[in-house]
Amino acid sequence: MKKIILIITVLILAASAFGQKQAAAKADPAKAVHAAFDRLIDGIKQVDVDKVMGVYDKSDRLLIFNNNGTATIGWENVKSNVEKSYAKISNVTLDITGLRIEMLGSTTAYVTCKWKQSQENSGKVENASGRMTLVFKLIGKEWKIVHRHTSPDNPDATRPVFPSERQP
Repeated sequence: MKKIILIITVLILAASAFGQKQAAAKADPAKAVHAAFDRLIDGIKQVDVDKVMGVYDKSDRLLIFNNNGTATIGWENVKSNVEKSYAKISNVTLDITGLRIEMLGSTTAYVTCKWKQSQENSGKVENASGRMTLVFKLIGKEWKIVHRHTSPDNPDATRPVFPSERQP
């Protein structure tokens, strides 16, 4: 009888340990996307071109819809723009609210958030805020941004807006 109780106890402990290992192996993929997003935000705050660009897919298919209504296509073009603008920027603060990460499968996710940024550009203080959508793709073992769309809260008054899009 003691042997049977011992065998049952060993089997229960083994099954429990196996179950814990399987649960640990099922990591939340959104955590890795969140980590990539955090690297992007840290790079922006640190005005670090390499850190920021390291989060983007190094591809000529990278597509950025800018907050001024333009589009930038290709990693090299994006990097060139970032280098030019970061050469004049300092003292960046960036606040993110409403962060939402949605997994679209095992290799694709999108991130949405609201942002508020303050910085000095050539010594002049600038403030802006808006919304952002990022599309992430798992490339190899790293989550990379393949598309970004940024919309300002207060778009330039000279940009055309459909009457149906105006707030009453």
